[in-house]
Amino acid sequence: MAWRWRYENAGGGELTGGGLPDDTFPNQADAESWLGENWRDLLEAGVEQVSLLEDGRPEYEGMSLRPE
Repeated sequence: MAWRWRYENAGGGELTGGGLPDDTFPNQADAESWLGENWRDLLEAGVEQVSLLEDGRPEYEGMSLRPE
């Protein structure tokens, strides 16, 4: 199993390149921990929301990086 984040704009379109990380993680907990440490950098890079994928299948989608 491989877990990865899909980076998205506000409309849900995928963002790629531009120096965005392309990390994969061995489990969901590691992926979520990484996001908890890096969400501010992603937001500054233009990422508005993320989706967590397990082997290409969405675990959850459209999670905003903006604080409520």
